[in-house]
Amino acid sequence: MRLTHGMILVAVLALSACSRPQGDLQLRDLRNFGAGPDEFSVLPAKPLEMPADLASLPTPTPGETNLTDQNPRADAVAALGGRPAALAAPGIAASDSALVQHVARNGVSSDIRMTLAAEDDAFQRNRSRFTKFRLFRDVDRYHEVYSSEMTDPYAELRQFRRLGVATPSAPPPERR
Repeated sequence: MRLTHGMILVAVLALSACSRPQGDLQLRDLRNFGAGPDEFSVLPAKPLEMPADLASLPTPTPGETNLTDQNPRADAVAALGGRPAALAAPGIAASDSALVQHVARNGVSSDIRMTLAAEDDAFQRNRSRFTKFRLFRDVDRYHEVYSSEMTDPYAELRQFRRLGVATPSAPPPERR
């Protein structure tokens, strides 16, 4: 009987040793662990264009952006129908000032990011006490740890539709 238990233990340990290293399937961890270049940090330049009037070219300023630099945030704002020029404006836009005042009516914490990071760290430590021992390292524990904090999008969609709010179409829920 002990020999059987010992062989099972050795088989489980041998199987767990065959798993991939921790960094292979970390889809939410986009750090570059290798010594090579990070292909996600390189943006190709826009194609060069000859302006209609050479006098309209801006004065070159070292260290600043130029006409061929990519700006993904501005491109996304333009694609969604917004005004990319509003990104460059300092402060809060006048159209958003009423919203910001309403949200800040109970005060604003200047260290909110540090507070949330500490609370999230404590939450993860508390929830992951029983999931630290894993036979297979490729299992994504994100949804398991945060399942109690997640909102069911289809329940929210049904609630908004019951209230008569115009909602976009949504793909059918996945069957489990």
